[in-house]
Amino acid sequence: MSCLQTIQDYGLRSIGIGERLLPKTDFTLCEQFTLIGSGMIWNVYFGLMALATGFFLATALAVGKASQNKWLRKPSEWFIFLFRGSPLFIQFFFAYFFFLSLKKTYPLFDAFTSAWLGALIVLFLNTAAYSGEIFYGALRSIPKGDIEAADAYGMSGWSRFRRVVWPTMLRLAWPAYTNEAIFLFHATTLVFFSAFPAWQQRGDALYYASYFADKTFNPFIPYPILAFYFILMTLVVIWCFGLVNKRLNRHLPAAKKAKMRLRLNLAR
Repeated sequence: MSCLQTIQDYGLRSIGIGERLLPKTDFTLCEQFTLIGSGMIWNVYFGLMALATGFFLATALAVGKASQNKWLRKPSEWFIFLFRGSPLFIQFFFAYFFFLSLKKTYPLFDAFTSAWLGALIVLFLNTAAYSGEIFYGALRSIPKGDIEAADAYGMSGWSRFRRVVWPTMLRLAWPAYTNEAIFLFHATTLVFFSAFPAWQQRGDALYYASYFADKTFNPFIPYPILAFYFILMTLVVIWCFGLVNKRLNRHLPAAKKAKMRLRLNLAR
């Protein structure tokens, strides 16, 4: 079988398109690259969807935590503390068995026990908590002069938040938020270890990498391939977020523009 035929057969297997049966013997490098790359579709799905939806909840949590109203501040503080204080791996298990118990009473929750929805909800809540803390710190760092200038122009309420506070918050938080986005995409590999099942062997990239490692008893080929794909994805995230960072800082002189600095999260 040629490599092109392998790509046609297995390139979209993780979403149910193409050959249904996995190769059993005589694994080629092309098969491993193709199937692990196919599984990356799910990792990209989890990362993009959680990031896109978590961004808005994170903004609401940051505003709530900075509010003087305790009915807004306290729930935001406890939400952020709960999801930042517990391991993501444990959150997956608690969520799965919680949805499973709801499914027994309400069949409507059947979809929530699947990885495509249940695991996505966990990632969404987790990244919203971490991003919310990042945005809260940025809100606290907004120069008072910017707020006073907005007041002098007669801005208040939603107008001041939309035109002054929110853009400044994003500009200050964006480098740290970029690190959170990278970590989120890497954290999608934990879906494989969670209780959420892979339906009909349509798993993520780590699922296929583990399959080849178990069958060949050689982890030094599939896992480096998996790392290669995640490095490529990290470079794409850095590039995309760098474009947004330039857009957010377009009004500043070149010497004062915030530069992207990526730092490793050694502890989480």
